[in-house]
Amino acid sequence: MIVVSEEDVRREEPTPHGHIGTSTGFRLTANIPQRTMEFRKRILHQGSAIGAHLIDHDEVYYVVSGEGEVHSNDETRRLSAGSMAYLYSGDVVGIHQLGDAPLELIISYPLAEKADD
Repeated sequence: MIVVSEEDVRREEPTPHGHIGTSTGFRLTANIPQRTMEFRKRILHQGSAIGAHLIDHDEVYYVVSGEGEVHSNDETRRLSAGSMAYLYSGDVVGIHQLGDAPLELIISYPLAEKADD
Protein backbone atom coordinates (compact mmCIF):
# COMPACT_ATOMS: atom_id res chain seq x y z
CA MET A 1 0.00 0.00 0.00
CA ILE A 2 1.10 3.54 -0.74
CA VAL A 3 -0.55 6.60 0.79
CA VAL A 4 -0.16 10.01 -0.84
CA SER A 5 -1.19 13.39 0.59
CA GLU A 6 -2.45 15.77 -2.08
CA GLU A 7 -0.48 18.62 -0.52
CA ASP A 8 2.75 16.72 -1.27
CA VAL A 9 1.99 16.74 -5.02
CA ARG A 10 0.22 20.11 -5.38
CA ARG A 11 1.44 22.32 -8.25
CA GLU A 12 0.19 25.61 -9.65
CA GLU A 13 0.46 25.28 -13.43
CA PRO A 14 -1.10 26.14 -16.79
CA THR A 15 -3.92 23.83 -17.77
CA PRO A 16 -3.05 20.84 -19.94
CA HIS A 17 -3.86 20.68 -23.65
CA GLY A 18 -3.73 24.30 -24.67
CA HIS A 19 -2.68 26.23 -21.56
CA ILE A 20 -6.10 27.92 -21.35
CA GLY A 21 -5.81 29.67 -18.01
CA THR A 22 -4.36 28.41 -14.76
CA SER A 23 -4.98 25.39 -12.59
CA THR A 24 -3.86 23.59 -9.49
CA GLY A 25 -2.76 20.06 -10.33
CA PHE A 26 -2.41 17.08 -8.03
CA ARG A 27 -0.73 14.12 -9.79
CA LEU A 28 -1.60 11.75 -7.01
CA THR A 29 -0.35 8.54 -8.64
CA ALA A 30 2.66 9.98 -10.49
CA ASN A 31 5.25 8.43 -8.17
CA ILE A 32 3.53 5.09 -7.58
CA PRO A 33 5.78 2.30 -8.88
CA GLN A 34 4.25 -0.40 -11.10
CA ARG A 35 0.91 1.43 -11.34
CA THR A 36 -1.57 0.63 -14.10
CA MET A 37 -3.74 3.74 -13.81
CA GLU A 38 -3.63 7.48 -13.31
CA PHE A 39 -5.66 9.22 -10.62
CA ARG A 40 -5.44 12.99 -10.54
CA LYS A 41 -7.17 15.97 -9.05
CA ARG A 42 -7.23 19.25 -10.91
CA ILE A 43 -8.75 22.59 -9.99
CA LEU A 44 -9.57 24.80 -12.96
CA HIS A 45 -9.55 28.43 -11.91
CA GLN A 46 -12.03 30.95 -13.30
CA GLY A 47 -12.01 31.01 -17.11
CA SER A 48 -9.71 27.98 -17.41
CA ALA A 49 -10.11 24.89 -19.56
CA ILE A 50 -8.48 21.60 -20.40
CA GLY A 51 -8.32 22.03 -24.16
CA ALA A 52 -9.69 19.60 -26.71
CA HIS A 53 -7.46 16.56 -27.13
CA LEU A 54 -7.73 13.04 -28.54
CA ILE A 55 -7.70 10.28 -25.92
CA ASP A 56 -6.46 6.75 -26.55
CA HIS A 57 -8.08 5.25 -23.43
CA ASP A 58 -11.39 5.55 -21.61
CA GLU A 59 -11.30 8.40 -19.09
CA VAL A 60 -13.48 9.68 -16.23
CA TYR A 61 -14.01 13.29 -15.16
CA TYR A 62 -15.74 13.47 -11.76
CA VAL A 63 -16.78 16.90 -10.44
CA VAL A 64 -16.06 17.45 -6.74
CA SER A 65 -17.18 21.10 -6.72
CA GLY A 66 -18.00 23.94 -9.09
CA GLU A 67 -19.50 23.78 -12.56
CA GLY A 68 -18.19 23.13 -16.01
CA GLU A 69 -18.96 22.09 -19.54
CA VAL A 70 -17.47 18.90 -20.91
CA HIS A 71 -17.00 18.26 -24.63
CA SER A 72 -16.71 14.92 -26.36
CA ASN A 73 -16.52 15.09 -30.14
CA ASP A 74 -19.55 17.21 -31.15
CA GLU A 75 -21.47 16.81 -27.89
CA THR A 76 -21.36 19.30 -24.98
CA ARG A 77 -22.87 18.68 -21.55
CA ARG A 78 -22.95 20.67 -18.34
CA LEU A 79 -21.49 19.12 -15.17
CA SER A 80 -21.80 20.10 -11.52
CA ALA A 81 -20.74 18.71 -8.14
CA GLY A 82 -21.46 15.01 -7.87
CA SER A 83 -21.69 14.39 -11.62
CA MET A 84 -19.35 12.41 -13.83
CA ALA A 85 -18.54 12.18 -17.52
CA TYR A 86 -17.33 8.84 -18.88
CA LEU A 87 -15.30 9.54 -22.03
CA TYR A 88 -14.40 6.91 -24.61
CA SER A 89 -11.13 6.05 -26.28
CA GLY A 90 -10.88 7.70 -29.69
CA ASP A 91 -12.93 10.76 -28.70
CA VAL A 92 -11.73 14.36 -28.75
CA VAL A 93 -12.49 15.69 -25.27
CA GLY A 94 -12.06 18.76 -23.10
CA ILE A 95 -13.70 20.63 -20.23
CA HIS A 96 -13.97 24.26 -19.16
CA GLN A 97 -14.87 25.98 -15.92
CA LEU A 98 -18.12 27.96 -15.64
CA GLY A 99 -19.27 30.54 -13.10
CA ASP A 100 -17.46 32.17 -10.19
CA ALA A 101 -16.32 29.07 -8.27
CA PRO A 102 -13.32 26.99 -9.36
CA LEU A 103 -14.06 23.64 -10.99
CA GLU A 104 -12.55 20.83 -8.92
CA LEU A 105 -12.19 17.53 -10.81
CA ILE A 106 -10.97 14.01 -10.27
CA ILE A 107 -9.57 12.56 -13.51
CA SER A 108 -8.77 8.89 -13.85
CA TYR A 109 -7.71 6.62 -16.70
CA PRO A 110 -5.76 3.42 -17.33
CA LEU A 111 -2.17 3.47 -18.53
CA ALA A 112 -1.30 1.75 -21.80
CA GLU A 113 1.26 -0.31 -19.91
CA LYS A 114 2.45 -0.70 -16.34
CA ALA A 115 4.64 2.18 -15.12
CA ASP A 116 8.36 1.35 -14.88
CA ASP A 117 9.02 3.40 -11.74
